[in-house]
Formats: sequence, C-alpha cells, structure tokens
Amino acid sequence: MTNQPFRFRFRVRYGECDAQSVVFNARYADYVDISVNEYIRTLFGDYQNLLDQDLDIQVVSLTVNYRAPARFDDVLEARIKAGRIGNTSFTLHLEFYRYAEERLVAEADITYVLIQPSRMTKTAVPSSIRELLEVGAPGVLVSHAGE
Repeated sequence: MTNQPFRFRFRVRYGECDAQSVVFNARYADYVDISVNEYIRTLFGDYQNLLDQDLDIQVVSLTVNYRAPARFDDVLEARIKAGRIGNTSFTLHLEFYRYAEERLVAEADITYVLIQPSRMTKTAVPSSIRELLEVGAPGVLVSHAGE
C-alpha cells in the first residue's frame, strides 16, 4: 500500500460540465485546489497549523494537460505526490483518473511559494515541512465521492 500516492476521490457535478457534456477545462483548477486542500490537511493537519507558524502558501504556477474527457457523475481520483522542493517553493504533481476505468483524464503540476503572511514575503521551506512533503501521504485515501 505504501507504493500508492495520496488519493482523493470526488464526483463530477452537473454544473461542472460544458456544452459538449464534458468537464469544462477551467474546472480542473478547482479540482486541483480541492485535491491539494485534502492533501495539505492530511500532511499538516488543519490549515490553521500553517498560519499559526506565520506560514502560508501562494500559487505561482499551474499547468494542466488533458488526456481524456470526464463527464457528469464520473468519480475522479486525484493522485498526488511531491515534485521539486526548492528553497522557498515546492511543486505537487497530480494525476486525475476516472476511477471506474483507471483511465488518466488529466495531469497537473502546481507550484507554491511559501510566504510569511505577517511580512508578505517569501520564506525558506522549514525542514519540518520539507520532510512532510518528501514523505507525502502514501496509501492514504480520502473520498467525497460516496462510491
């Protein structure tokens, strides 16, 4: 089980689809956000834990590559693992699969810079956070899909 990345399942809602009856491309930014929120919660606990350390994260880059369509009521599974962890930033790699078929529908890379909110300046990634990102949450599954 430890070979598996962190996984988050959710169901595509009707309002997330476009006139072609597939998930509208801009919705994938939302999917990345909700998936990463679950990942961050799993790694760091309540988001307030970061803020209590005068730390926060801000998106500096988001790239999405589409591989296959997703449709209303599909259950998607986001699989997340850390990419590059730099001095003040880190990248997460996400793969979205249609759960029932194990079909890759999209991939995304999102890069965050770590900031100190009290000063609104970037700051070094502390070793405690670096270690959590390096280990990740292998084998953890969070599901909102009701499957």
